[in-house]
Amino acid sequence: MRVISNPPNPFESSHRELLEAPAQVKLEVYEDATREILSRNESPDLPFRWSLNPYRGCFHACAYCYARPSHEYWGFGAGTDFDSKIVVKHDAPLLLRKTFMKPSWRGELIVFSGNTDCYQPLEATYGLTRACLEVCAEFRNPVGIITKAALIMRDIELLRRLHDNAWAQVYFSIPFADNETARKVEPQAPSTTKRFEAMKALSEAGIPTGISIAPVIPGLNEDDIPELLARARHAGARSATFVLLRLSGNVEPVFVERMASAFPDRIKKITNRIREVRGGKLSESDFFKRHHGNGTYWNMIEQLFEVGRRKAGFPDDDHQPIPNTFRRPDPEQTTLFE
Repeated sequence: MRVISNPPNPFESSHRELLEAPAQVKLEVYEDATREILSRNESPDLPFRWSLNPYRGCFHACAYCYARPSHEYWGFGAGTDFDSKIVVKHDAPLLLRKTFMKPSWRGELIVFSGNTDCYQPLEATYGLTRACLEVCAEFRNPVGIITKAALIMRDIELLRRLHDNAWAQVYFSIPFADNETARKVEPQAPSTTKRFEAMKALSEAGIPTGISIAPVIPGLNEDDIPELLARARHAGARSATFVLLRLSGNVEPVFVERMASAFPDRIKKITNRIREVRGGKLSESDFFKRHHGNGTYWNMIEQLFEVGRRKAGFPDDDHQPIPNTFRRPDPEQTTLFE
């Protein structure tokens, strides 16, 4: 457990000061009465338009998570509130089915975990991600998933059905080669070892997998890139990508505070390296610039990834066209089973 520590919320006009030591953080679950389940992506530098997130906030508590500021829209903090106050969208499967039944929906890729991990621990209890994937399988709608969780192995048969009848691909976010470092930065996420085991299990089941080395934190994990690529290829991954650390909004103070605590002897090196690839800044928010850096050191990281990718045996072009498989089930059959 981690003591409460949130940077000031820019959407709140007041703040509170504790007169005593802060209490230990406890998991709190909230219900979301949203009427829309799909989020439309308007960012021109992302390769998808629609994402689905059954949960807000994430128990994995990754220090670098770019989604932290989104928790502030709901009156929470971007620090330990994001890690422990989880919002659950109970009606997610029903809302997705309603969306698919609209004439305006003609079938398009939906990315699960565009914001927070759809297989975080609460999924084991609520099963909302699985229920939404069942809807996608019924309507044969293409699906992409990004996760850190070994829990995804629970749904191998469902994902294989999606892959066989529509299109499915799973990227595992694995930025650290050793479990000890990962635990310091991603304290409540499954270990690196567990993630590679899950990747291998899905790959052996015929489900296309990939590795996302995200984020690359200069001064901390760039040396892990070759090993991560080799292990991912050995586990059956067909594709690989990497993304530079983003510290937008209040992600920056959360990240710096936690890194200083976890790596007191390396924090200066980390922040100096980040500034080196960001032109003197800790963060870059402009489209087409935020996911990569500049300068000699960043060029070295790019070359390290490219050489590691080729040495590991990843194909030069693994782009898979997404077929238009969407179809609505027979109305009479749907009525019968409802």
